[in-house]
Amino acid sequence: MSSEATAETSQPIFQLQTIYLKDLSLEQPNSPAIFLEQKMPDLQITVNVGVDALAETTYETSVTVTLTAKVGDRTAYLIEGKQAGIFEVRNLPKETLDQVLYITCASIVYPYLRANVADVVLRSGFPPVHLVEINFEAYYRERILPEQEKQQAGNGSESLVQQ
Repeated sequence: MSSEATAETSQPIFQLQTIYLKDLSLEQPNSPAIFLEQKMPDLQITVNVGVDALAETTYETSVTVTLTAKVGDRTAYLIEGKQAGIFEVRNLPKETLDQVLYITCASIVYPYLRANVADVVLRSGFPPVHLVEINFEAYYRERILPEQEKQQAGNGSESLVQQ
């Protein structure tokens, strides 16, 4: 094999295959009475990022948002949305691969989820909700790296990517 061919095959590759809405649910347990309330709902939002290996160089990164809106102690609505993308990633060191999957890929997927959640809230009859931008690098450093360090200490695993 020539050195030119070797250089080409060892170049990092990153390609988006597809983005799709994997799951979306809406519950309005106190409708229609909740629409008569004069107070604006209080919002609680949780975000999670997941990564699964689909093949040797193909990965799914998903971002899940749970949005709970309450008026007093009553739930106005509960929305859970999961947006995912399939990415081809090759020729990266393991630590860089995790960062690409949890930071870069999540940053690509999240705007689609934001739009879907905003649409569902509006179409369900409630005031618009626009989820804030998320710094997925900070998310990775706060939530993923400590988990990786625990796993490395426990069993020598180098990645949180589920095989």
